[in-house]
Amino acid sequence: MSNLGAYQWLTTAAKKVGGPKNLVLIIAGTGVAVYKGSEIVVKKTVKEIKKKIRIHQLTEMADTKVYSVTAEGISNEGLAFKIGDQFRVLETDKDAVLIEKIDNDNNPYFVSEELLMNISNYKC
Repeated sequence: MSNLGAYQWLTTAAKKVGGPKNLVLIIAGTGVAVYKGSEIVVKKTVKEIKKKIRIHQLTEMADTKVYSVTAEGISNEGLAFKIGDQFRVLETDKDAVLIEKIDNDNNPYFVSEELLMNISNYKC
């Protein structure tokens, strides 16, 4: 068993391109071009997918109802509600409600359903 075929191919290819240094440079350059090209394609695809997901999330958010606070209150976690505050219900689980308080940077919050029913126009 020998590797004469592979050696012969390498030496023939090296002679055709002007020597082994040129062959190595061609192989490396081709690898870099293929890598960079596939990287660009993958990044563009990921960007498009994220854009579609973001549009879908914004559409869902626009479809959710916004509730208004009609009485002041404070949750067990210390979240204060003032009259006129607005919130959106994201999820519910038994007595816990995950809300997004409009114009608040620290969203989301878990609040009891009972509290929301007492201080706002929220109904289960």
